Amino acid sequence: MKNKQLLLILLAILFHQTSAGQAETYTVKRTAFSSDFYDEFAPVFYQNGLVFVTNRSSGVTDYSTSQDANFTKIFFIDTDGKKTRPKLFSKYLRTRLNDGPATFNAGSDTIYFSNNLITEGNLRKISSMRNKLGIFYAVKEGKKWTKIREMRFNNEWYNISTPCLSPDGRRLYFASDKPDGFGGTDIYYSERKGEYWSDPVNLGPEINTDGNESYPFVTAEGELYFSSDGHPGLGGKDIFFSSMKDGKWQTPVRLDAPVNSEYDDFALIADPMGEGGYFTTNRDNSMDIYEFSTVSPQIFYAELQKDNQYCFSFSDPGNIEIDTLFLKYVWDFGDGIKAEGAEAGHCFPGPGKYNVRLDIVDKQNGNLFFTKLMLELELRDVEQPYITSPDALVSGETVDFDAHRSFLPGFDIVSLAWDFGDGTKGEGESVKHSYDKPGEYTVRLGLKLKSRSKGSIHNEGISKKVHVSGSQAERDRWLAARIPDRSEYADFRQSTGLSVSTVYSAENESSKDIVYRIDLMSSEERIGTGSNVFSKIGPKYTIREETDPSSGSWLYYISDEHLNLMSAYPAWSELKSAGFNDARVMINVITDPVRKELISLLKNYGVSDEFYFDSYNRLRANAYLMLDQVVMLLNRNPGLRLEVGVH
Repeated sequence: MKNKQLLLILLAILFHQTSAGQAETYTVKRTAFSSDFYDEFAPVFYQNGLVFVTNRSSGVTDYSTSQDANFTKIFFIDTDGKKTRPKLFSKYLRTRLNDGPATFNAGSDTIYFSNNLITEGNLRKISSMRNKLGIFYAVKEGKKWTKIREMRFNNEWYNISTPCLSPDGRRLYFASDKPDGFGGTDIYYSERKGEYWSDPVNLGPEINTDGNESYPFVTAEGELYFSSDGHPGLGGKDIFFSSMKDGKWQTPVRLDAPVNSEYDDFALIADPMGEGGYFTTNRDNSMDIYEFSTVSPQIFYAELQKDNQYCFSFSDPGNIEIDTLFLKYVWDFGDGIKAEGAEAGHCFPGPGKYNVRLDIVDKQNGNLFFTKLMLELELRDVEQPYITSPDALVSGETVDFDAHRSFLPGFDIVSLAWDFGDGTKGEGESVKHSYDKPGEYTVRLGLKLKSRSKGSIHNEGISKKVHVSGSQAERDRWLAARIPDRSEYADFRQSTGLSVSTVYSAENESSKDIVYRIDLMSSEERIGTGSNVFSKIGPKYTIREETDPSSGSWLYYISDEHLNLMSAYPAWSELKSAGFNDARVMINVITDPVRKELISLLKNYGVSDEFYFDSYNRLRANAYLMLDQVVMLLNRNPGLRLEVGVH
């Protein structure tokens, strides 16, 4: 007796360790209303119970035919109440041949169901293989199902069956052995357009194979469960899951055992949360309806997690040249960090909005000379579930895995499931885990998400690879080899996940007709050009004033204009030394046509006296050409006046 008790204890301990390490995804049990002698299959939710198909006796006597011999009928079972005995769903939908499977609209007042196309006449003739299956529909009026009609795409040459109406009522999915398919039976859908149903559309080779696909079930988010003997499975028919991504069906995933088995498993339906449902199997010698419950949510798809990009390279195109002997580039990234140089790499601390600017600064005193670029950056995380954990750890070390940084706008997380790639699983937003052995592991995170706008539930998944080392030193070496080089940073202009708004770009302005001028200061009150404020400048520079139309303030600047940026540097330095701390060089875009022409002449012929006078102060050929152009400009514009200055 003691040995027996010890054996039982050891078995219990062993079972506990195995189940804890490799938790089952589902539990299943046969429903009480499934019989040993008849077939029950293709359940569908209806009000407080299930509608299903069976070849058991309907209980309605018809002395003119062999009583329901091998023909299927549509039954109903109340799964919430005390009435546990199935009954014929409706005598108004019962025919002499095969009835069902069925599907209902959201209001439960319209039924779509399979029937043989011909139900009247000699039983032997109408029960032949030539009498194909089609889909019919009926409307409930009171307790009766009336106005029975057949779908417009039914055809006497092939079968159309196993209908499933999408929860929004817009699509009817079904199986058919149409000759234009990929194999035996394929899954199709028809789109409802007003009172009209479109021609059937094949779901394509991602779903359909050269085998048989049937019994579609579609969730509110368009996720598809179906049965197939063409996709790799455990044997016979298996139940698969697929969902759309970027307009295409993803490769179907087989549901884990014990939902699937070596026998035929098909016709699954699930509750909106995917926590449970029903399916059909013949693992007990007849087709029975089983109930399943989700123990640990199955992660169907988990593409590799994309790294959130926070590091970028910034560079100056260099169309506006500066003399780096006197000036330097300074990047201000708007997060408290600055960097020098025409090119710079920077890592932002995380998502958010940043004001980035590129300034040209005097090397000697750090004064701002010119602003080349002003940007507004909005950095967003990739819209995806996100696994936060160390990339590398040591075997035996317990670390945290969490999903706090998942960025899924428009959705609320309902549940989270983890698969650590070593046979163990977990649940919750944050979990702890350790690996027993070194190696590369793929951690998968599955989420159920609820749409805030529609309230529907769908599945999402993500995965991440982690490296498990045998020692701390090995882990450190592995991490050191993965530190990215700044030269590998993506250019901010070409990066996804980064919204860039250009507030100001001197490079863009330089493609226009421009000159450079020195702005001295701005004031909300008018100062006047003759004010003592400007007494230190003296007669060398002429001061002008204008109002800023955007702010209404008064601007004071030097009248001299410069064709290139560096030619303004000596005057700017002198004015800075005179105490005008706010002085800076600005671009002035020329809009007046005459001024544009004059600026063009200056750019073409230059402004240095070396271009116009030789060493004996005689006019060069360029000077004559320039004077000719000036005379022509004066002739075209009689209102112009020529000012001659000598100094």
